[in-house]
Amino acid sequence: MQASIFLFIGTTEIMFILFIVVMVFGADKIPEIARGLGKGMRMLKDASSDIKSEITKSAEKNGIDTSITKDVQEELNKVRDEVEDFAGSVKRKM
Repeated sequence: MQASIFLFIGTTEIMFILFIVVMVFGADKIPEIARGLGKGMRMLKDASSDIKSEITKSAEKNGIDTSITKDVQEELNKVRDEVEDFAGSVKRKM
């Protein structure tokens, strides 16, 4: 997947969406909105980490093999990297 394409959205579509966001909210509100989105993403990441650790602890306590979680974690890391690449390109363009 290219860095300029995210969920089948190209660079032109991203620029159009950013233009609409600026027109609707105004340039002075965009940093506040981005900050709120960042806090929301952090809370989601923390919550998912807590859930993951609780599931892992429970599985290990009950003698369940947790080696499959490594494959899932690798896929999640790939998705996270793609989202961070997308978010970084949006931050640079603002």
